[in-house]
Amino acid sequence: MTDSLRHDPTGPVLITGGYGTVGAEIARMVAADAPTLLTGRTPERGRALAAELGGEVRAWDLGDPAPFRAGVRAVINSVNDPDDRVLRAAVTGGIPYVDITRWTARLQRAVTVAALLRPTAPVLLSSAWMGGVVSLVAAALAAELGGAERVEIAVRWDMADRAGADSVEFMDRLGLGFEVVDGGRRRLAAPLTDARTVLIDGTPVRVARIDTPEQFTLPLTLGTTTAATRLGFSSPAATRALLALRGTGFFRWAGGDRWAPARRALLHSPGEGGTALLRVDVSHRGRELGATVTDPRGQSHLTAVGALLGLRRVLGTDGSPAPQGVVFPEQHPEPAHAASLLAVHGVHLGVDRGEGRNGAACAAGDGAAA
Repeated sequence: MTDSLRHDPTGPVLITGGYGTVGAEIARMVAADAPTLLTGRTPERGRALAAELGGEVRAWDLGDPAPFRAGVRAVINSVNDPDDRVLRAAVTGGIPYVDITRWTARLQRAVTVAALLRPTAPVLLSSAWMGGVVSLVAAALAAELGGAERVEIAVRWDMADRAGADSVEFMDRLGLGFEVVDGGRRRLAAPLTDARTVLIDGTPVRVARIDTPEQFTLPLTLGTTTAATRLGFSSPAATRALLALRGTGFFRWAGGDRWAPARRALLHSPGEGGTALLRVDVSHRGRELGATVTDPRGQSHLTAVGALLGLRRVLGTDGSPAPQGVVFPEQHPEPAHAASLLAVHGVHLGVDRGEGRNGAACAAGDGAAA
């Protein structure tokens, strides 16, 4: 027997992992617009939240073959879906679907799976950094410039912030090369290379490249000839330690499930709360725009805001018609309007006109091989 989701326009929004660190943030936001159905492996953990929201919680363990059935208006997937169970059930049921969890290789597979199933409802693959927020901001800047030849994203990871175990899953990819587009040419990049120091909201942050889905999608959707995402930490010592570990080859020889707890423990030390902070720089035909995104409620909240904007996108309730087929967040027909909705949820978007990348980078060429 297989999972079966039925489209019910008056039913709840199903949120997989709906009581986790990010899922709970999503659920609280969604509950203002629609009833919620929270799912996960241990539903007893979500009962208090479901009661608070007036919703429902049910067990759906994606590692358990027991089938799951429900009638829902939309699906937000906020947990890993390694066998595409949630995706397949949503697409087969003709249900609008948002996914914020996939790293690049799994996103590429999801595009293929969804295309083969021929979706009749929108499928938004919004796994770009922070639930697709970076891609949406990049698209808004590109729309103002009339294009985007270069998109550079710099993220400061706040180590004092709340974070679930899955939030540092990118640590499992740090031993694997990934394809990027630089100067219009595709090449294989190594994680934690091409390091540089970037000014993010006036603070210098050492950042280095990691594998993120927007580096795959932006060249396809916006026609960018360079797309780069780099990550650094609020603790300079943590950044230095991670770059040093990369230099020793740790992430190559400590791959696999056996070493996963050790890899993730390097960063998974959830605090009481922090600030999500990132910068997006776009250039086109000699003109540049930069934007800083700040969420004082943290990274989980910002990711949840991205998921909520995605939900409204696939439901067609954000002022633009719902898309058709498989789409990415930067393909929004009115990206500037969509990005402006960040403010409704307490997220500040500051645009630097005339400053752009030159103002964002400090000693940008230093440490290219670091």
